[in-house]
Amino acid sequence: MAPVTFKRNYRCSQSLQQFYSGGPFAVSSDGSFIACACVESIKIVDSSNASTKSTIEAESGTITALALSPSDKLLFSAGHSRQIKVWDLDTLKCLRSWKGHDGPIMGMACHASGGLLATSGADRKVLVWDVDGGFCTHYFKGHKGVVSSIMFHPDVNKTLLFSGSDDATVRVWDLLAKKCVATLEKHFSAVTSMAVSEDGWTLLSAGRDKVVNLWDLHDYRCKSTVPTYEVLEAVCIINSGSCFALSMGAFRQQSGKRKSGSTGDYFITAGERGIVRIWNSEGAVCLYEQKSSDVTVSSDVDEDSTMGFTSAVMLPLDQGLLCVTADQQFLFYNPEEHLEENWNLKLTKRLVGFNDEIVDMKFLDDEEQYLAVATNLEQVRVYDLSSMSCSYVLAGHTDTILCLDTSLSSYGRRLIVTGSKDNSVRLWEAERRCCIGLGIGHMGAVGAVAFSKKCRDFFVSGSSDRTIKVWSLNGLSDDIEQPINLKAKAVVAAHDKDINSLAVAPNDSLVCSGSQDRTACVWRLPDLVSVVKFIGHKRGIWSVEFSPVDQCVITASGDKTVKIWAIADGSCLKTFEGHTSSVLRASFLTRGTQFVSCGADGLVKLWTIKTNECIATYDQHEDKVWALAVGKKTEMLATGGSDAVINLWHDSTAADKEEAFRKEEEGVLRGQELENAVLDAEYMKAIQIALELRRPHKLFELFSGLCRKRDAEDQIDKALHALSKEEFHLLFEYAREWNTKPKLCHIAQFVLFRAFNILPPTEIIEIKGIGELLEGLIPYSQRHFSRIDRLIRSTFLLDYTLMGMSVIGPVTQGDLKTRSLLHSGKDMDDAPSTDKADEDQKQVSEGLKDKASAKKRKSRKSGEGSHSHKKVKGVAHANNGAIPLQA
Repeated sequence: MAPVTFKRNYRCSQSLQQFYSGGPFAVSSDGSFIACACVESIKIVDSSNASTKSTIEAESGTITALALSPSDKLLFSAGHSRQIKVWDLDTLKCLRSWKGHDGPIMGMACHASGGLLATSGADRKVLVWDVDGGFCTHYFKGHKGVVSSIMFHPDVNKTLLFSGSDDATVRVWDLLAKKCVATLEKHFSAVTSMAVSEDGWTLLSAGRDKVVNLWDLHDYRCKSTVPTYEVLEAVCIINSGSCFALSMGAFRQQSGKRKSGSTGDYFITAGERGIVRIWNSEGAVCLYEQKSSDVTVSSDVDEDSTMGFTSAVMLPLDQGLLCVTADQQFLFYNPEEHLEENWNLKLTKRLVGFNDEIVDMKFLDDEEQYLAVATNLEQVRVYDLSSMSCSYVLAGHTDTILCLDTSLSSYGRRLIVTGSKDNSVRLWEAERRCCIGLGIGHMGAVGAVAFSKKCRDFFVSGSSDRTIKVWSLNGLSDDIEQPINLKAKAVVAAHDKDINSLAVAPNDSLVCSGSQDRTACVWRLPDLVSVVKFIGHKRGIWSVEFSPVDQCVITASGDKTVKIWAIADGSCLKTFEGHTSSVLRASFLTRGTQFVSCGADGLVKLWTIKTNECIATYDQHEDKVWALAVGKKTEMLATGGSDAVINLWHDSTAADKEEAFRKEEEGVLRGQELENAVLDAEYMKAIQIALELRRPHKLFELFSGLCRKRDAEDQIDKALHALSKEEFHLLFEYAREWNTKPKLCHIAQFVLFRAFNILPPTEIIEIKGIGELLEGLIPYSQRHFSRIDRLIRSTFLLDYTLMGMSVIGPVTQGDLKTRSLLHSGKDMDDAPSTDKADEDQKQVSEGLKDKASAKKRKSRKSGEGSHSHKKVKGVAHANNGAIPLQA
């Protein structure tokens, strides 16, 4: 057996987040992305894998209307603030915004030329705007209700604009004449959708009165009315060259249902029933109707009214049909390729915009390709992790699903078991995507289920009725068409409160249960005889799991701790503390030597059992993390919680180690380049490498060495000219640290002086974080200035003291001249003449010999005090004269 390699780090590789909260959306001209309204923000979503490419914070309240320009470079949005905004999708910046309506904007459409934008709102107005100028070009009034749908004629040469309203009318506006040319009154309820035929002379309008009206745009008369017996939300024209039209035409001709020379347009309707229907405008014939719905899953009529489709569009470039459901799902349909008896649509992709609270999840197989997810719904969603799309949905429960588990059966089929608030458990077969078993018997919500690990011929369930049941899988066959009733082999009243978690031992001999009564119990299978009880937690237990190698059990509790217990005597072996709130899940990793935990604090933690050490903490969730799944092949992790986010984690220990080694190797090479540059006196290159390697001490040594050179200013200027703004920011950070230390501040001040001389103020303010850096530099610079000022002033006291000690004498005319030259800023590098030095030496000798008159001279000079200029005697060297100080 290979040695155990501890995991040191996990990296979040993929994330499935909420990207659609219902309402408006816009599909790009090539179908590669979808702009979706997500509460008060706009998400740009990749249609291939549901990943969020970018997020726009619109700051306009709840988004009520969206539209894309034909080039996909501009995005138009409007919200409850009534402000229309134009966004550049390359920079994600708002180019311009304006207000025009007196109420919320409910509809928006962009002209095919990209130059005009039409908006309609709750104020019953229809306005047309110039995109570049942001001014209103057309102002239309006439509707008596909320104008909810609006569209330009797809033909650029036809200057017509159509608007549908809650007043059950469709109005046709002529942009050249700037007036309403027709009012189409044939509906009896709100008009929800409109479409124009391929030839451009027929308008289709659908409404909540369950009919589709076809209008002739030559004389604006109603050609025909198609009853659909369904509240409609969308109508779409099928172009003659699309795969839909070709497939449908070929099938009808093959089946003999198509008459030679038959004409008419194909169109699609979608509405409250959640099914797609295809019609022919000639004869108002329904050519196809979905038999089974992917949306309506309940038989309750009241609930059905909230389900169904809310919108549908034909995707560009013949990519199929996109239907949007009331529960924020994007369904992609295409016709089946191999037609035998019936023409049919197949669901090619399902993107879920909002998962609600995620309560449990498990990997479906050892390959870690599919993930079964239970949310606050009556169905299980199975995700394909390669595309992050929902492959299929398992529907059958009548209430929220609380728990699930997966297993590979003894005869090779992938099984899923679920427990629900409807007091039942259901057994599903993943391949056939159907329910094959139903277990009824619990008197409360089923909150925990677990498959057997070895024999795989039973599963156990725990409920809020405080009982545990063992269900047999015997009797299942491959040809089951209807769910069979599962039989309970054993039952036991296990706890005093709700059962939250169950786990079966690797050898199928034991089952462990965790409950809200703060205890965990181990039972012997198959008769559920009590073995041991674990007592020690101070709050309810949310998760239990057997170790894969040792005789122990791990429990996670609401008391913020994780404990490991010995099965032999029920003693607590280890306690792990670190979470700041309830620990909701804990699972073993790395052959039982590590475990991962997640909790109500939104944290995921990786622990090493032997050292009791938390080696990594991850904060990728914004709310409780209820669900944790561990893959069997690579031990990848999947976490989900109340924030409706699913995060996938991959073990990055080996990758991190390789990356660290690569960086270390690269650092050694760059370090050698730095040393070579210093030896070759290439200070410009050395300074850049030191900044790149983040070596402030070496950088200080370089600047310190430069300051001692004659051409220090030129050398430093050359080095600073080659730096980028990011490198200047780093240099200022180092200078701020140097400036805090008196021994290093002179170098920092010199570097700052040269940098501020080189950089103009306009470039300085563009450096990221310069305000914060200056706040750290200014106080210490002022302190250094004050210190130097005090030092200069203290030399006056020394001057006065030396004068009182008769060490200094009167200032000669030559010294006064020297001082005036110093104050005028002239160079005083030349030493005084030798004669002058001899004369000074002679005066000192005479002063020392005349002891009798010393006291009088001292008294007289003390009286003169601050009025005379003095000169230090006996201090000057042979070649340098003393610089006089003025008291």
